[in-house]
Amino acid sequence: VQLQASGGGLVQAGGSLRLSCAASGRTVVNYHMGWFRQAPGKEREFVAVFSSRAGGTRYADSVKDRFTVSGSNTKNTVWLQMNNLKPEDTAVYYCAAGNRPWGSGSMYRGDGYTYWGQGTQVTVSS
Repeated sequence: VQLQASGGGLVQAGGSLRLSCAASGRTVVNYHMGWFRQAPGKEREFVAVFSSRAGGTRYADSVKDRFTVSGSNTKNTVWLQMNNLKPEDTAVYYCAAGNRPWGSGSMYRGDGYTYWGQGTQVTVSS
């Protein structure tokens, strides 16, 4: 499994970005697709997850109502639409693929994912 994240950049507070995660093979069909982020000096944190096979999405409270995760089985791609961005959203964003049980606690942790992309930088200026 290979994951390629893209779409990061510099945006002003209140702006929007859409991140993409292009996956190899039938990854989006077979795995839960998570987004995580890591800010300088902070631990990696869960952002959102999309699961085609479970038919669901989940979000961290800090991004709920601002971010939307979606995916396409045919394009084998997952997106993270980020609206109303805040300076505290500044981080390197990673996409990941895992197959732990849907709804389990591990789905919200990095150790619940087996494959990781290289990350894309998102910087939100105030």
